[in-house]
Amino acid sequence: MKALLICLILMAGHISQASADYNRNQAVPVDKVLFGHVTSVRQIAENELTQDRNQGWKTFGGALIGGSIGNQFGSGSGRALSTILGAMLGGSIANDSHARVKQVTIQLVELMISIDNDGEYMVVQDFDPSMLFHTQDKIRMIYLANGSVRIDKQL
Repeated sequence: MKALLICLILMAGHISQASADYNRNQAVPVDKVLFGHVTSVRQIAENELTQDRNQGWKTFGGALIGGSIGNQFGSGSGRALSTILGAMLGGSIANDSHARVKQVTIQLVELMISIDNDGEYMVVQDFDPSMLFHTQDKIRMIYLANGSVRIDKQL
């Protein structure tokens, strides 16, 4: 029983979060590149409410720990009752301590792009403080093979 409890706690601690579609340090094949210039720039701050993705596992772990502690008390049907109450109390405490919703501000930049001999495009992408755009900056619009588009300054 104790070995199972330890294994479940260790498994709950090693669950990873999903990764984003675009990673800076990853090579992605390019479908095409268009060249143009920026006609307007607008900074966007978007507030998003996020909740912990591992909430269910934390509640389960709290119930498991509470149940194992409750199992140490009483005998017979009293032990079963203390195990159930311990599991309920442990799950409730774990749920309450991690159920807070956080507000995250996402920085985005909206770019109006004029592509040479191809028209106007609007692109909204993550704000990168190392790459600030201004009106009339020469850019390249990179179409990546994974379906995303990235705007970078043309050097």
